Amino acid sequence: MKLEGKVAIVTGAGSGMGKSIAVLYAREGAKVVVSDINESSASATVEEIKTNSGEAISVLANVAKEEDIQNLVDTAVDTYGTLDILVNNAGIMDNFVPAADVDDALWDRVFAVNTTGVMRATRKALPIFLEKESGVIINIASVGGLNGARAGAAYTASKHAVVGFTKNTGFMYAQKGIRCNAIAPGGVETNIAASMTNINEFGMSRAQPGLAVNPRSGKPEEIANIALFLASDESSFINGTVITADAGWTAF
Repeated sequence: MKLEGKVAIVTGAGSGMGKSIAVLYAREGAKVVVSDINESSASATVEEIKTNSGEAISVLANVAKEEDIQNLVDTAVDTYGTLDILVNNAGIMDNFVPAADVDDALWDRVFAVNTTGVMRATRKALPIFLEKESGVIINIASVGGLNGARAGAAYTASKHAVVGFTKNTGFMYAQKGIRCNAIAPGGVETNIAASMTNINEFGMSRAQPGLAVNPRSGKPEEIANIALFLASDESSFINGTVITADAGWTAF
């Protein structure tokens, strides 16, 4: 029970990596606030947790909306009395659109979810962590935040920003008992592809050589195991960094 007595928020926890993280955290003793833009998916995750004798609630939240993030964190504290772990997992793709073709609407939408939502949730959680002088933030970045040919311009830029935000936050609050790290998954078997429509042919053709050398796709549970390690005291000396989980994809 590595997280016994802890309270955790996981965004985008209705499916994929977020769901696996939420289920594993509950199995390890955490009280989990399951957040997702899809209410029925969030409720299904909660039911799975409860079926396995865990404790969880669901909160409908679009991380692109400030009021939803405020309500998410406030509900966690109102329900469980505090917050110990924040996992910023929710994210969307960008149709592999390169810079010459990207429009403001796509750019703003991708950044609102992938980057601004991470900042706002972190900003909301930090006063709680600072008061108790402890807290863990885990951001789900991407190998697209480390390399230039894994997605389009907006997604790539948004995830690079998450990496920088993670390092800055980890350093700034390192002496306050707060840790902030990121995971950079490679290809993982989730439904994030459902957020892509009208894939840009030129952008995809340029990314294809890099996509072709991916050794294998990962399982959401494999990312969840890393998220558990980063949330637990076993990673107490790890802060302000990014763990790449891609089966060696970026080693090419």
